[in-house]
Amino acid sequence: MSEAKALTLRQLNGLISRTINREPGLQRVWVVAETSDVRVVGGHCYMELVEKNPITGAVESKLRATIWATNYTKINFDFYEATGQRLASDIKIMVCVSVGYHPVYGLSANITDINGAFTVGERLRLRREILAKLKAEGVAEMNRTLPHPELPLRIAVITARGAAGFGDFAKQLLMNPYLLNFRVKLFEAVMQGNTSAVSIICALERIVLEPEEFDYVVIIRGGGAVTDLAAFDNYELALNVAQFPVPVIVGIGHDRDSTVLDDIASVSVKTPTAAAAWLIDRAGSHLAALERIGTQILNSARSKMESSLRRLDVIAGLLPSITSGIINDRRNRLTGILEPQVMDAGFRTTASQRQHIDALRNIVDAMSPENTLKRGFSITMFDGKAVKDASKLVAGLKIKTRLAKGSVESIVSN
Repeated sequence: MSEAKALTLRQLNGLISRTINREPGLQRVWVVAETSDVRVVGGHCYMELVEKNPITGAVESKLRATIWATNYTKINFDFYEATGQRLASDIKIMVCVSVGYHPVYGLSANITDINGAFTVGERLRLRREILAKLKAEGVAEMNRTLPHPELPLRIAVITARGAAGFGDFAKQLLMNPYLLNFRVKLFEAVMQGNTSAVSIICALERIVLEPEEFDYVVIIRGGGAVTDLAAFDNYELALNVAQFPVPVIVGIGHDRDSTVLDDIASVSVKTPTAAAAWLIDRAGSHLAALERIGTQILNSARSKMESSLRRLDVIAGLLPSITSGIINDRRNRLTGILEPQVMDAGFRTTASQRQHIDALRNIVDAMSPENTLKRGFSITMFDGKAVKDASKLVAGLKIKTRLAKGSVESIVSN
């Protein structure tokens, strides 16, 4: 081949550039791909569009793509409004691209629009597929149908150590208005990123091996990028939660989104503090039921005591006249032997009634406020009345706390 027929590299690249840049079929083409290596530099967004093998996960196609700064702000905002998440790596998207070729920088794709509805639909489609698979396996409702403990105080928490959501959760339980002693044990896990699902599964396995029994397992995380929710739409994690032998509460910090775990866990709330509030309400309702039973017992004992006292008053009023009439009527028939027997019977009757009264009085004494104070409780009073609701107090008010021995006065600061 003669050298005169050979093209220079510049000529070849020019030919490629003219061929690609003039091809109408490569302009404003809608393409489905997955994002990779997304980064923003100088207002421009750079990424790679990839397509992976659905079985092996290996990358089979790749194209460098760019969203120029003139379009990036609007495209990113529109995408967030549609999906609730910012553009990031590992998101399946549908983009409108115009393919071009530069003699120096090579092949690239300029993204001019993104179909946010497609990404939302993909996430929903994946969620529906996982739920359908769990239902077909007969496990989707297993955790949701477990019985709930009446007084849940032993709580296993799966979250990241130092996470703000865990701090809010623990503080809410500690400051509960019923002064319940919740026992919380943390099982650390990664709550965002590609390793989250595996990490949470490992935490669940550690809980099962614990010798201590738990009333609930709580999976919580604070707010964050919606892309992090992908871990909670994982089939293996959902399968473990669905079959877990302890009721699971999920609170992952997103108001607008739900995940597969929300659909299969025993309880689903939106935030860590909402999970704590649910546990407090559950325990509080049980205590309220016990309080009602105690009040019924007290009222019943008081009623019986009052009835017995009235009967004794009647008997005490009638006994002298009845005794006198019997003595006068039967004086001549009574012998020295019968008279002591009659008196002894009267004494036994009176003693029996007094024992009954004493027993009732002991019940009332045991339930009296004084004895309650002796057991370590206290009564906070304002304006001579017991305070039952802290929200009725405001800063600066003077309150009085009555103890078993003495009382103290305080000024409300918070």
